[in-house]
Amino acid sequence: MNANQFFKAVEQLQGWRETTFLLALAERGFPNYALFAEALGLKSGAKMRQLLDLSWEQLQEPSDAVIPQLLTKLEALSPDVDAYDAYGVHPAFDFCRLLEQALLSRLNPDRHRAGEAAQWATGTVMSFIEVSEGEGLDEDELVRLLDQHPLMKDDKQFQRELVLSLKRQRAPMDSYLDELKALAANDGVSNIGISLQD
Repeated sequence: MNANQFFKAVEQLQGWRETTFLLALAERGFPNYALFAEALGLKSGAKMRQLLDLSWEQLQEPSDAVIPQLLTKLEALSPDVDAYDAYGVHPAFDFCRLLEQALLSRLNPDRHRAGEAAQWATGTVMSFIEVSEGEGLDEDELVRLLDQHPLMKDDKQFQRELVLSLKRQRAPMDSYLDELKALAANDGVSNIGISLQD
């Protein structure tokens, strides 16, 4: 699957498939939020984990009345990027944006969100590599670094596996969604390679 085929496949995701894709991207980014909260001594990591789990449950037992409540909670738990000097606020906020899109896709399924969200998730990885390893590189060197970087390759592979899996799946069976959630959780290692176990 080349880049054009991938974006076309993402654009074709609809309904529960699109929501699941967005949730899986958020799940992969969750450790970025949890570790940011922990580093600052905030108690919001556990609350956000609960919110993310409830969002997954909404795929299996949909209730549109619950979604606005979840969005309100998410807003309260989302960090204000301008309020922190730490770089970690950016991947934490990116996670919140992805979760917000997953919830909004349930409220307004006619608006397509997966394409933009896929780029946001990749953008989180790109900016992390630039900040951590890109200092002093010219544009060509930076492009080469990003092109060859294991985190970029992991992100690409994960997103492609996700889309192919969703295209093949006929219905959102509980066992399938549990499997996908576990794949996205990646043993607690986020899309920028940081782990909840560290």
